[in-house]
Amino acid sequence: MEIKNQKDDVEIRYTYSVTFEEEKKIRWASRWDYILESMPHTHIQWFSIMNSLVIVLFLSGMVAMIMLRTLHKDIARYNQMDSAEDAQEEFGWKLVHGDIFRPPRKGMLLSVFLGSGAQILIMTFVTLFFACLGFLSPANRGALMTCAVVLWVLLGTPAGYVASRFYKSFGGEKWKTNVLLTAFLCPGIVFADFFLMNLILWGEGSSAAIPFGTLVAILALWFCISVPLTFIGAYFGFKKNAIEHPVRTNQIPRQIPEQSFYTKPLPGIIMGGILPFGCIFIQLFFILNSIWSHQMYYMFGFLFLVFIILVITCSEATILLCYFHLCAEDYHWQWRSFLTSGFTAVYFLVYAVHYFYSKLQITGTASTILYFGYTMIMVLIFFLFTGTIGFFACFWFVTKIYSVVKVD
Repeated sequence: MEIKNQKDDVEIRYTYSVTFEEEKKIRWASRWDYILESMPHTHIQWFSIMNSLVIVLFLSGMVAMIMLRTLHKDIARYNQMDSAEDAQEEFGWKLVHGDIFRPPRKGMLLSVFLGSGAQILIMTFVTLFFACLGFLSPANRGALMTCAVVLWVLLGTPAGYVASRFYKSFGGEKWKTNVLLTAFLCPGIVFADFFLMNLILWGEGSSAAIPFGTLVAILALWFCISVPLTFIGAYFGFKKNAIEHPVRTNQIPRQIPEQSFYTKPLPGIIMGGILPFGCIFIQLFFILNSIWSHQMYYMFGFLFLVFIILVITCSEATILLCYFHLCAEDYHWQWRSFLTSGFTAVYFLVYAVHYFYSKLQITGTASTILYFGYTMIMVLIFFLFTGTIGFFACFWFVTKIYSVVKVD
């Protein structure tokens, strides 16, 4: 803008004013919806949900076919066998009924993982449920994280209870070691990683470093609330009788026949993680964007739906593979069911590495270490979470099928 015939400097002051008006029609829980509507990625979210639902329907159809047709025929055939000659010609999953509930190797570690996984599973469900209802607003920074940590601390009792129940059913007797490992192993690994990342941030003089007082407060929550609650849960778990199985375990382990390539442990475990990861990878992209690219994340409704889809997909994929392994007379299902759905975390790690190199412009050793340090925490939590879902689904499936078949 030109001002003619002006020789001296002119100072023009620009001002603006803002007036806040309360909108009575908008409900408190919906106050952030305009952000969701203005986001360009909403249609991609719907695409990802549809993609996940197609995978779930496909898996559900497969599982339903196995349950209703194949299993139904198997049970009918097994229950009609009267003569000893018929019994000698038995094949398939009924043959391993005397070994199916044989305690797994490293039962202590598996029970500890199951305890921690159950704690994370309940924590994730409750946190996302609250976020969906609008209690954890994106305006209040750190609300989601605070809620998750507080819930995790308060859910020590289910962790101790689940770990002790399964450890007892595996025939374990070192209950003190079991309780201590449940209380300290997985949380200890996460805290050690977190503390190392914080030391790097302190060294770099970053404002993102957590103050020493906050670290002491987190440790106090862990030692003074979570650990005693874990002990209480374990006390009740060990007091109860061991889980009753529908069939008795034989004294002598049965020999497992030579397995074909796809029923061997490693190919089955690698295949098991592909479908659950396929359901979540688009959502994962948005979550990583919100953490590392400072974008607003407000799609908790989508996230909760994907969480439910992930639980269903992990369960169905693991049950499907478990059935194939049992038909091949391989009865080592406990660790395999945990690792099959837990392998989704390995795909998560591979995707995080791909995201780092393709989407982020991170330079400097400290920043790279921080990225991978925090990613490893997420991968461990995700591994325990998905693995526990797979184990519980398989445990239910195995108990169900062996409780309806007649065993002489």
